[in-house]
Amino acid sequence: IGQPAKSKRPKEPGENKIKPVNKKVKPKIPKMKERESADSSLKSQSILTQVMDKGRFQKLAATLSLSAGQSIELRCKGSNVTWNYPSYLDTFKDSRLSIKQLDRYGQLILANSTAADTGEYSCWLQLCSGNKCRKDETKTGSTYIFFADKEELFVPTPSYFEIVYLNPDKPAVIPCRVTTPSAKVTLHREFPAEEIETDGTDIIYDVKKGFVYQHPTSDHKGIVYCKAESQGAPQISIKYHLLYVEVPKGPPSTTIAASSNRAEVSDSVHVICTVLGEPDVDVNFRWQYPGQESERPVIIQNFWRLINRGTGHTTRISKSVLLVEDFEARDAGNYICIAQNLQGETTVATEVELN
Repeated sequence: IGQPAKSKRPKEPGENKIKPVNKKVKPKIPKMKERESADSSLKSQSILTQVMDKGRFQKLAATLSLSAGQSIELRCKGSNVTWNYPSYLDTFKDSRLSIKQLDRYGQLILANSTAADTGEYSCWLQLCSGNKCRKDETKTGSTYIFFADKEELFVPTPSYFEIVYLNPDKPAVIPCRVTTPSAKVTLHREFPAEEIETDGTDIIYDVKKGFVYQHPTSDHKGIVYCKAESQGAPQISIKYHLLYVEVPKGPPSTTIAASSNRAEVSDSVHVICTVLGEPDVDVNFRWQYPGQESERPVIIQNFWRLINRGTGHTTRISKSVLLVEDFEARDAGNYICIAQNLQGETTVATEVELN
């Protein structure tokens, strides 16, 4: 697709009816921007093509519908191409997926497709200087492929039950995606049994994501499922447990405690570092302790679980336990725990003395 000549820009409705007094201030700039934006969209899509029968190529639209069982070959122009595709294919190291880099293009082949392969397939060029590479934002291509299967209206998932966290400050997604874009999908609460109205404002349905709660509240918590219909009997999705979350943002809220702050020789001493935080935020623990420099052997165990605080709020409790067996004089002193999340880190300490 070539760049359209400037003189052939499509006229806006009514453009010729009112002539501006001063031609220099004719409002061309916004129209040029709109056109450049459209051209740039075409350009980004044009690097990704589908290989058809008899060596023909087809440029891809934003979505593509195929039947499960079909194989597909995609090509992305460029000598250094990176691909993105449904993570499901990586999880199982699927042999049906083949990716190669040839001289002038990258190639992705997916054989014997299944409903589970439904998702976004995209590619982009990498600009590299030495060991550092970055994405070339002007050379990208993307399409969302539906692999329709009348036996599997919902994209299959590895589990029969999923937890969805409802944060008050960000949208929450119930990811019941379909394999057929024309399927009629509704959202239902398990108890009390009722259909949840999708008003298109607070709750919307996105065929590429699922149902999206734009402004989650504690009223939305509970167990829900989706129902899909398309030329046959309706099908039910897996169940989703919606948990409402409301904890302070920031570095971990951390406490530390020892099983005893005074120990006898040969005692076993536990030092426990505890963090309360958001259910989907990981916490990393590091320890500093008196016998560390002399390589005193200790046992450290990390674990976490979800707790319901009884007000409809769910919190994740993460713990790191340091165990000193056969306490000695060199084990007396300060035990320091550093807990870290994406927001920062918190340091806490407690002292254990020798009796």
